[in-house]
Amino acid sequence: MSSVIAAVSTGSQISAIGILRLTGDGCAQVAGKVFTSNSGLPLWEAPNRKLVLGTLQDTQGRVIDQCMAVYTRAPHTYTGEDTVEFHCHGSPAVLAAGLDALFAAGAVPAKRGEFTKRAFLNGQLDLTQAEAVIDLIEAETADAAANAAGQVGGRLQKKLAPIYGALTDLCSHFHAVLDYPDEDIADFGLDSYYTSLRNSAKQLHALLQTYGQGRILKQGVAAAIVGKPNVGKSSLLNALAGYERVIVTEIAGTTRDTVEESVMLGATRLRLIDTAGIRQTDDRIEAIGVERSKQAVENADLVLFVCDGSQPLTDEDREVIHVCLDAENAIALINKSDLGSAVVPSDLPFMQVISVCTKTGEGLDQLADAVDVMFAGDIPCDGSILTNPRQFDAIRRAYEAMLAALQGLKLGQTPDAVLTDVEAAMEAMGEVTGNTVREDITARIFERFCVGK
Repeated sequence: MSSVIAAVSTGSQISAIGILRLTGDGCAQVAGKVFTSNSGLPLWEAPNRKLVLGTLQDTQGRVIDQCMAVYTRAPHTYTGEDTVEFHCHGSPAVLAAGLDALFAAGAVPAKRGEFTKRAFLNGQLDLTQAEAVIDLIEAETADAAANAAGQVGGRLQKKLAPIYGALTDLCSHFHAVLDYPDEDIADFGLDSYYTSLRNSAKQLHALLQTYGQGRILKQGVAAAIVGKPNVGKSSLLNALAGYERVIVTEIAGTTRDTVEESVMLGATRLRLIDTAGIRQTDDRIEAIGVERSKQAVENADLVLFVCDGSQPLTDEDREVIHVCLDAENAIALINKSDLGSAVVPSDLPFMQVISVCTKTGEGLDQLADAVDVMFAGDIPCDGSILTNPRQFDAIRRAYEAMLAALQGLKLGQTPDAVLTDVEAAMEAMGEVTGNTVREDITARIFERFCVGK
């Protein structure tokens, strides 16, 4: 018998509708203590999945709200257990009073992510689907939401299941021959499994290759804005953000540390990183900021080099350009186009050079188009790519174990030695779906969730 848990499943702000959710054996009886239907029918006798109009009241019988209740019977629920929801008016005071009434009636407060954790433990979701639930809640773009929805639907699990199944067949065949020598079982030969193992390794490798795209889809493009001091880096961030996120003055070196802001530019979400101006300096604090700027360039998916187009390039500009040249994706921006053109595109060693004015917004549409060409439209949003660092690490370990198994085959190792690596791969893959994940890792995963989900 599972305890009855209850929580507010909608936000804490005033809204038109707020939802109280209960789940667990006997939740309808608990909910029925504080809810009276207009028809007089007890809630635990209500039709399955049908909204019932009635009155929510506290344990003293005082009316809290006129609301709708719906009773959904196991196992066809989110958690796999009986579930009740009250659809109330969205006053935080109403929801708090309703929750207190449910606690007084015998429910206990739900922990963070406990509804989804019960869904996982009751076999309603595997761990890839459960983790995708929080990704869907936190999605900041339509593409990220679509990908998370695909994973909630089991798309990633379906890619892993055939690989895991093939490895299971291999191991079970070996142990069957070993444990039942007198049975009529085909002899076990590792050579016959070489192609299967190699194909499994290739599929894992292909999945690993999607993580770069998945990380960008989920987190956005890390875009470092770099240049020497006072060329308009902070003004660019403010222009793209749409408000004065960073202090801008005519004094060189105003920005001493990296400043981040997430913005939508065209169809691409950028995590803009405004950096300290890169130059030689005797100021110890500014020098730390310059070093962090260089690190931001190394870690960025996109580098936006900014120079003052109204002044000729200087040695400081060239020093920054040198820092940017190793970036995989870089765009040069000739700023202050309203003040003249002392710098032309041919002066800069970048494939993409755009003239902009952060004061008027000139050229920012062209920048959006250039960024979209680089990053938008190339990422599948059907749930088939890796977006989760925990899952990536587990698949990476599974792939490495598969490579070790293949190497063992080539070296003529005994079947039990090769299968040790195969079983290690299965163990790692099980961590992705939840088949073999440790309890402490599971607990940490669900701690990311809000209460009520």
